[in-house]
Amino acid sequence: MNRTWLFEAPEGTFQHSTLLLDEHEGRLFIGGRDSLYSLNLDKINTAHKQIYWPSSAEQTEDCLMQGRERPECANYIKLLQQYNRTHLLACGTGAFNPVCAFIRINDGVEGDKVFRLEADHLLSGRGRSPFHPSSPTTSTISRRELYVGLYTDYWENDAALCRLGDHSYTRTEGDDKQQLNEPKFVGSAVIPDNDDPEDDKVYFFFTERVISADGGGRAVHARVGRVCANDQGGQRMLVNRWSSFLKTRLICSVSGPNGIDTHFDELEDVFVLKKRDEKNPEIFGLFSSTSAVFQGYAVCLYKMEDIRAAFNGPFAHREHSDHHWSVYEGKVPYPRPGSCASKVNWGHFSSSKDFPDEVLRFVRSHPLLFRPVHPLHKQPVLLHTAGERRLTQLAVDRVEAEDGHYNVLYIGTGDSVVLKVITIYNKEAGSVEEVLLEELQVFHVSVPITEILISSKRQQLYVGSEVGVAQVRVQQCDLYGSACADCCLARDPYCAWDGHTCSRYDPAGLYTKRRFRRQDVRHGNAVQQCNGLQISGRLLIKDVIEQKLLYGVESNSTLLECRPKSLQASLLWFKLKGTNTEEIKGDERVIQTAHGLLLLRVLKSDAGVYLCQSVEHGFVQTVAKLSLVVLNEEKVEFFHRGAEHEGVAQPRAPPCPTPSLSTGPTSTKLWYKEFLDLIGYSNFQRVEQYCERVWCVSERKRKKMKSMPPKWRFSHNAERQGKSRAPRHTRDHSAS
Repeated sequence: MNRTWLFEAPEGTFQHSTLLLDEHEGRLFIGGRDSLYSLNLDKINTAHKQIYWPSSAEQTEDCLMQGRERPECANYIKLLQQYNRTHLLACGTGAFNPVCAFIRINDGVEGDKVFRLEADHLLSGRGRSPFHPSSPTTSTISRRELYVGLYTDYWENDAALCRLGDHSYTRTEGDDKQQLNEPKFVGSAVIPDNDDPEDDKVYFFFTERVISADGGGRAVHARVGRVCANDQGGQRMLVNRWSSFLKTRLICSVSGPNGIDTHFDELEDVFVLKKRDEKNPEIFGLFSSTSAVFQGYAVCLYKMEDIRAAFNGPFAHREHSDHHWSVYEGKVPYPRPGSCASKVNWGHFSSSKDFPDEVLRFVRSHPLLFRPVHPLHKQPVLLHTAGERRLTQLAVDRVEAEDGHYNVLYIGTGDSVVLKVITIYNKEAGSVEEVLLEELQVFHVSVPITEILISSKRQQLYVGSEVGVAQVRVQQCDLYGSACADCCLARDPYCAWDGHTCSRYDPAGLYTKRRFRRQDVRHGNAVQQCNGLQISGRLLIKDVIEQKLLYGVESNSTLLECRPKSLQASLLWFKLKGTNTEEIKGDERVIQTAHGLLLLRVLKSDAGVYLCQSVEHGFVQTVAKLSLVVLNEEKVEFFHRGAEHEGVAQPRAPPCPTPSLSTGPTSTKLWYKEFLDLIGYSNFQRVEQYCERVWCVSERKRKKMKSMPPKWRFSHNAERQGKSRAPRHTRDHSAS
């Protein structure tokens, strides 16, 4: 069953692209280079619509005259927001002359979805879209007012947080390094504080430079900034400027053995997980480390109550730039700087324009709060070392399971992979367990994931990159097999054993009988969940393992392949000795690898039956049963001499020849056709599979195999299309 659908466009179209999910209309909107797309959420590679919106010839010529390269002089759509039920607001770089337009998506009548640009209502994009295609920007829209963080000028010197409405324009102060200092904008969201809409706040997440007290270093800090949605600025000072802008630091760190924390200060992405209580979403941040000692990534989770507590705490103050920050000890004016003009805040002021000058003066000189925001449990929920791969994007789904609710993290990487992870907090130990459920290879080529959107309603991910957009189902429970134990060990909150197989978990029990349902996400205790469970006389904790026949040549190397069904499982190897088993311990000749047992130099005594068993959470099961037949090296050489005497051509060298590991003369490695003559064509599939593992069949050989009779071919496609039962290894889900 296909799990992934891919929408591709001409090369370069999706560089610096932006995605917008419209659940109500069932569409995914994409802003790319010179184009906008409307895709079907159910299957994105069918029935798409396109708007071509390039820069004009005059704009392109002006851009080139300013010394820019031609690719930069396109119109890159950097902002795409739902303006109302019938229109989108789209803004692009316009060949370094930003421009905006309204896109009609609904005529208000039933029928086909419309998708057209209203060319007679073009707007200036200055203050809405950056000039440069790669410039970092964030935006959100509320009550038809746009809130955006961006660089507003051609040379990217003027960073600002702006609000643009029908009749208003408000922004941070220009050239004020206290407010913003070389920020990298990452995310934004409108979050209400209470039931009074006049008290709604807009939060911005960004990274900025900070200058240390000694003036020596220029560190990086992750920030959360906040403004009042109804802020109108001041009457005599801070005119058209925020009168409520405050910011504080986001801490994401790990305590070291020497008492010094390792900080993750570079904010890469942020995800606001909405809940039924819209006033208290959970904030997830993906951070990277800027430390020279430790390079890595972390995901930290923040509660809104902790963020609000920091903004209600003491202000930070320092006398001069070479002094350290300290708590402001002076008198704080009334009303508290940074508060909104609303009924819940005493109701004495109908607008920020009525605030006393001393309040505006204070907030302009003290935008920083002293107390930072610490993550939940004072530690990351996930750690990842930089040596493995680069992490780029983050999305989170809240999933109901049999034993509670779990946050499923989808983390995009720099090599087209999406990691599917759950994190479980152990209250007694004060630690967090990370469970890697799947590694989803989304695209054919290795490119960075640039955006991940999630539709909980459809249980789909929409993953963006420069080569296209992929639609991926969040679960494919049948990959875990039909056994109860395998399904429980998967620990996937989307999946449960339903009495027959591993299927999508049904919280209400509408489609599965609860008495048969088995799932244990927190512990993965298959012994307790499945032990002794029988239905229709079938014991479901055990599967019959088919014995596979393998061949090895004496004094050569061979691999006994065995991969556990869980990334968390450990493997044990045994060799049958009559009715007993003997555990195999690795040495300089026999090496246990992640792919199986590697025999560097096969001996006659290695022949026999091997058992590969996985151990996880106290549950032991046999994963593979392999019978190894060792071919005598002298007989193989005799076969060659006989063939030569009969006038048969010498066997060709294998595609990837390697020197023999034997201590004697180099042994001749036969290619598979000679093996067929030696062993017989009845074992063709097993022999070809063996040869491919040991001798690296070249692509030319694969093509030649296709010309052979069908009954002789070994079907490589089964493995490549994800039909292997190993559920939690890296899977290639790239769309074909």
